[in-house]
Amino acid sequence: MKQWRFWGGVLVSALFIWLALRGLKLDEFWQVVKTANYWWILPGVAVYFIGVWIRTWRWHYLIKPIKDIPTQTMFPITTIGYMGNNIYPARAGEVLRAVILKRKQQVPVSASLATIIVERIFDGVVMLAFIFVNLAELSRVTAVSIDVWHWELTIQDLALWGSVAFFGALIIFLLAAMFPKITVKIGLRMIYKLLPGRSHTSVIGIMNKFLDGLASLRSPINVLMVFFTSVLIWLLETAKYWFVMHAFSFTVSFFALMLMNGVVNLATTLPAAPGYVGTFDAPGIAVLEAYGISKAVATGYTLVLHVALWLPITVLGAYYMTREGIKWNDSLREETK
Repeated sequence: MKQWRFWGGVLVSALFIWLALRGLKLDEFWQVVKTANYWWILPGVAVYFIGVWIRTWRWHYLIKPIKDIPTQTMFPITTIGYMGNNIYPARAGEVLRAVILKRKQQVPVSASLATIIVERIFDGVVMLAFIFVNLAELSRVTAVSIDVWHWELTIQDLALWGSVAFFGALIIFLLAAMFPKITVKIGLRMIYKLLPGRSHTSVIGIMNKFLDGLASLRSPINVLMVFFTSVLIWLLETAKYWFVMHAFSFTVSFFALMLMNGVVNLATTLPAAPGYVGTFDAPGIAVLEAYGISKAVATGYTLVLHVALWLPITVLGAYYMTREGIKWNDSLREETK
């Protein structure tokens, strides 16, 4: 199953890479890459890491009902997790940081994973908000689509299915957090009905710990705080898009880059090879082309942006992982149980 998931992701990435690069004139692309002013990446990296610190604070805030862990203690674990997402398949970095948090702070893995899933849901909601807030921009790019053998995936399609997925998940998680007793009753009924008796005790324990991880969602103020920090995180990431744009010979509005950010990050929820290869690039290039940016410039910018997002957090996460003496091996996997 793991091998099929890995190779399936590789095939999806290969398809999106083909979509991204078809029709590209390599000599024009190479000229764009050669003449870019890469000094603009430095302030982009700086604002990105401010966003990573806020991501860490948000995770600290979600974990706080279980255990109050200082943000500075969680920062290395956060960077290791994002590094893991970039180099391991199937977003294994999310499990990795939950396991390391258990090892370092004795927080149950299932509770940590609950908070991480909450993060991802709020991130998805913000990405959709970036699309819907920019309806004026969206009206300019209604032609944006990814054509696969005469089947087109438009921004509207992405927003529609994303809305169903993320808002539906958000409602389910909020209801589970606000009505834990009812959730436990429903969960127990399903466990006893669907699972073999020998697994009941362990699965019930995981369910209870998972619900503990949703405790922060029981307060409307907490929900608003998590949403506010999520918006701030993604605005800072859009600021990185803006800084990197200045390395190239084109200009679009900050709102256009918000739209691009929303589209590419919703697309990266698709299964793909590690590092979101292809699923990040093809939609980003398509959005920029819809604004009249040439294929060579759109491709050069998107690929450089992708590397600038991937490389710094991966290097820092690898440094922290090495410093902590952590290896993703069988003994570490055993701690997920």
